[in-house]
Amino acid sequence: MGFASLGSGSRGNGTLVFIGDSLFLVDCGFSLKQTEVRLARLGVSGGDIDGILVSHEHADHINGVIPLSHKYKIPVYASYGTKKSLGRSAEFNCFDGDKKFEIGGTTINPVSVPHDAREPTQFTFSHQDERIGVLSDIGYVTDHVLEQFQDCNLLLLEANHDRGVLSKSAYPARLKERISNDYGHLSNEQSLNALQKLAHKDLGVVLGHVSEQNNSRSLLEDTFETMRSKLRELCYATQKEGFTWVGDRPVLRQMQIGQGG
Repeated sequence: MGFASLGSGSRGNGTLVFIGDSLFLVDCGFSLKQTEVRLARLGVSGGDIDGILVSHEHADHINGVIPLSHKYKIPVYASYGTKKSLGRSAEFNCFDGDKKFEIGGTTINPVSVPHDAREPTQFTFSHQDERIGVLSDIGYVTDHVLEQFQDCNLLLLEANHDRGVLSKSAYPARLKERISNDYGHLSNEQSLNALQKLAHKDLGVVLGHVSEQNNSRSLLEDTFETMRSKLRELCYATQKEGFTWVGDRPVLRQMQIGQGG
């Protein structure tokens, strides 16, 4: 069980989730060439991925999905609303928000979240006693979301912006409102409040989708370092590097085949 990121921020997102015997990619906001480079950096290729889960239709999450899927014949899964909003002929496997389904022995729970998209979801992945959560692009952490993300072993949690920095930024007022409202993105304060309710000693957390303009590593540390003693691990993702494997690296099928002779 483990996860890693191709990159996390407004210029592109992609999260690898390894659980059970399966490897999934949540979103792909990079070009095919960029995606392949970023996957290689993490020791995998497109052919190792069992499925792409799409959280919503915004470009920084969807841009590379179809090219990657076509090249490596990877099935894509998205909500009905996400597929409809794209208006494309791509062969998506559609799911209902908040209705669990299974891929290769892993239970996937697409959790409906408040965000300015057609039918946005975030995900938990469960196999036996292991659970990984990916929780980003959400404007407000509802009680329903908190309930669905309890008892994770690993969690990617959005910490997008510092409210004070955002309010003083050069962004247009309309964009500031979009980011900060209940259908936008989580502030550091909102993320901390959620983490305080989800934290336990066996939880590893990565904070992601951090704005390069309206947040910083120092602000994150000022806000979240008090949580480190309450968690197994606390890391920070970046747009350029994402984050490397937290937990286990995947044992790839191609490696297993080669070792078998």
